[in-house]
Amino acid sequence: MIEEQVILVDSQGRALGVKEKMQAHREGALHLAFSVLLYRDGSTGREYLLQQRATDKYHSGGLWTNTCCSHPRQGETLEQAGIRRLAEEMGITGVAALQDIAHFVYRAELDNQLVEHELDHVLVAAVLELEIHPNPDEVMAYRWWPEAELEQAVAQQPTQFTAWLPQVLAHAVQHIG
Repeated sequence: MIEEQVILVDSQGRALGVKEKMQAHREGALHLAFSVLLYRDGSTGREYLLQQRATDKYHSGGLWTNTCCSHPRQGETLEQAGIRRLAEEMGITGVAALQDIAHFVYRAELDNQLVEHELDHVLVAAVLELEIHPNPDEVMAYRWWPEAELEQAVAQQPTQFTAWLPQVLAHAVQHIG
């Protein structure tokens, strides 16, 4: 099994080196990440594809989050990493391009004595039809959430969602036309 590493960055996104993924999360080291959010526009308005993380994920198990998220590997662009993780987590292979619409830095104390301290890029794509075949080791459920319903749920029941989702959603709502 390949040791997963994350790219350490400063607050401006300049790469500082790499660190083993779990060690970075135990130490709360600032590292590069991305959050993919797929959306579609239908007769009732905009909807976002969210996943519920598998309960045995290394953190935030059972919580609802954006379509997929992870960390780019060295030599991999954010878009390449996002497309890779769409396939690995959600079994989605039909997305050809992702748009990097925003980024933000956040720090959150999580379960299992882990800390997320990430420079997180928000990657989005509009989709029409998708085949979705989630990896059960990664995802326990998924659904399309209408924008207004999702914003209300995040505001009223924040503990059902990952620490980073509110900011990902806010950037998507603000930046998508």
